[in-house]
Amino acid sequence: MGYLRLRQICLAAPDLAPAERIFETVLGLSPCYRDPNVQRYGLENVLYPVGTDFIEIVVPTRPGTAAGRFLEQRGGRGGYMVILDCDDPQRRADRAEALGIRVANRLQYEDYTGMQLHPRDTGAAMIEFNHTHGGEAIDGPYHPAGPDWQRHVRNDTTRRMLSIDITAPDPASFASRWAQILERPLTSLPGQMPQIDLDGGAIRFVPADDAGQPFLSGITLQVADPQRMQSEAALAGCKAEGDGFWLCGVRIRPVNGTADATRAA
Repeated sequence: MGYLRLRQICLAAPDLAPAERIFETVLGLSPCYRDPNVQRYGLENVLYPVGTDFIEIVVPTRPGTAAGRFLEQRGGRGGYMVILDCDDPQRRADRAEALGIRVANRLQYEDYTGMQLHPRDTGAAMIEFNHTHGGEAIDGPYHPAGPDWQRHVRNDTTRRMLSIDITAPDPASFASRWAQILERPLTSLPGQMPQIDLDGGAIRFVPADDAGQPFLSGITLQVADPQRMQSEAALAGCKAEGDGFWLCGVRIRPVNGTADATRAA
């Protein structure tokens, strides 16, 4: 059926400089690209490679932007977009439309196609399917990250993005809906929450403490020293919670290990 990778997470923030400082000093990441094309949406952004994946921060630069409304409606809670690198974004968008999910935006460049699904239809976050010409190789071109992202990879502190968390009042039902959209089966171990395993990364579905709307609530990162990162995040002013800390509306969970950590509680 072709590949489908959890390739990029987009987080919205009210200010760019404070977020950049924490991403670079606490997570030890190096920016690879600032996309001038986002200006037409009233945004500024920066992308950070996390191994061969990416975390993007977007900040509204004028009133009335979609990202600005997202921040206002969510009170700064939750990630903005789940971006999936695949072989055929048009086919996947067509399937989503057959399920009653609208395509909110189509991106087309000479070397790149992106299909963004409407977040009111997907719930939790906007889903984007994209493909870069020549991007079949995981270390090859990836249009959103600029022409030379590979030389900006830093892995001495943060090494990989393992998974994301979607928090929902009924995680099993919500996970089933996303499994339909992504055309991937649900997996789980006894006593654990549903999960969608992708060709790179995984999406976990966890129960909410209240009856609020589903939201993209967390990112699990493989790091060199989780305890040190927790301490440095606290010194940088990040709110601690359990085995993680809050940054740009999501809980960052640093772990020391392999992809098996995606199944940890």
